[in-house]
Amino acid sequence: MTLTRVNASAATLTKNRTEDSVVPTSGMCVTCVDGCIGMCEIGKSAYRGHEVIYPQPFGVITTAGEKTYPVDYSHFNIMGTAVGAHGIAADSDKAVFPNVNLEVRFGHDRGIKFRLPWIIPGIGSTDIAKNNWEGLAIGSALAGTGLTIGENVVGMDVEAAIKNGRVVDTVDLKRRVKLYQDHQREGYGAIIVQANIEDTRLGTQEYAIEKLGVSIVELKWGQGAKNIGGEVKIRDLKKAQLLYERGYVVLPNPTDPKVIEAFQHGAFKEFERHSRVGMVTEEGFAGRVEELRKAGAKYVFLKTGAYRPADLARAIKWSSKYGIDLLTVDGAGGGTGMSPWRMMNEWGIPPVELHTLTHQYCTRLVKKGERVPAIAVAGGFTFEDQIFKGLALASPYVKLVGMARAPIAAAMVGKTIGRTIETNQVPVYVERFGTTKDEIFVTAHELRHLLGNEAFEKLPTGALGLYTYYERLAQGLRQLMAGGRKFATEYITRDDICALTHEAAELSGVQYVMDVDKKEVDAIMN
Repeated sequence: MTLTRVNASAATLTKNRTEDSVVPTSGMCVTCVDGCIGMCEIGKSAYRGHEVIYPQPFGVITTAGEKTYPVDYSHFNIMGTAVGAHGIAADSDKAVFPNVNLEVRFGHDRGIKFRLPWIIPGIGSTDIAKNNWEGLAIGSALAGTGLTIGENVVGMDVEAAIKNGRVVDTVDLKRRVKLYQDHQREGYGAIIVQANIEDTRLGTQEYAIEKLGVSIVELKWGQGAKNIGGEVKIRDLKKAQLLYERGYVVLPNPTDPKVIEAFQHGAFKEFERHSRVGMVTEEGFAGRVEELRKAGAKYVFLKTGAYRPADLARAIKWSSKYGIDLLTVDGAGGGTGMSPWRMMNEWGIPPVELHTLTHQYCTRLVKKGERVPAIAVAGGFTFEDQIFKGLALASPYVKLVGMARAPIAAAMVGKTIGRTIETNQVPVYVERFGTTKDEIFVTAHELRHLLGNEAFEKLPTGALGLYTYYERLAQGLRQLMAGGRKFATEYITRDDICALTHEAAELSGVQYVMDVDKKEVDAIMN
């Protein structure tokens, strides 16, 4: 049984000629015929080459790997009980699901507070992030959750002022931070500024702290979608040259006269901008954390990807040793605005395995009496059941679940509906609910009351879409938690889920479904 499909995918806009008859291992048509125009990935690569490495079309899509892993979160079920309650009186009139408390506090002083236990962990310089930032920032702020500004935002800003290699002013980063800050309520949520190699060299985080009032910054080792630096496509020659001058790896070289001529003649239409890979050392990590604290950062986060187990161990150990306030662990196959397609499917440790290792390594620290940082787990989470399982699998260390593609999707749908309202072209599928914001978005009345009529009318529908999606997740999660009699996230444990297969049980250490409660059952039956 093959776990992956090669040579044809909607991600690369490729397909087989003989779609119903394909060699499993190679993905090639059973009969590869002379005269085919080349619709498969091999064929398309014969005339577009490296362009086919990436999901397409860039700038209007997000993508995640489609490989089937031997174990995933669907291989676990949530346990419920008919007895008692945790975090509330065991009273049928009090232990109702709306009373489930989803608020989370973390950080070295527990000074960071979220209304909901999830975060958007790093969306940066891709067009899909920039074009939907208004909805993402405002929606996240209103919901009281976290949003991370990902890598390369300053470097990609053609209007940024850079002197002696350091940023002194920006347009895009300033806009992104302000959109969130202007809509933040009662101190809930957080806007975080992330940095990679290029951002660090530009002094992006120091600028954000000093000039924009940002109190939380994040170091980036990687993400689940890829094991190289960030990348985007550039369709403008002058912008490609500017990024080259700012120190980015730009392919092909936009300053080469022959390349310029080829671009102007239409031989290719896009440049690729790539970030460098980081070279992690304990000394360098400790030094950078100290630099950021001296610069005024109140909290320092770290995000790592689906690297080797030893790299995860380093991330956890050093986060403990140097006082990191939140460590995000992102499993393989994670969502992206642009990553190499085959890499996304074929590298790294999948989420269940990676999050299980996270639990194991954190437990080892606890047994030695060492501090464990707050943990966020990420890698394909979309709905409340998955959020519950993510919080349970690596409990008690996990405080948050990271999601990116799903929130972006909600914001994009909200934005799209808004455009149809403006043009009086609401699609039939949506029109059955109404033709105005108040009729279509189920949370509109709540937000109108909360914000007032004037502020509500200015609210972008992308933000409405995200806020409404979050409202659904929150209610769904409260229902699941109430069924397990857990009325705050701090009470969720590994015992709240069971493994449906022996393989899942052996891998995760979570009890197999037929072994759950054996001792208690024996006591009851005897």
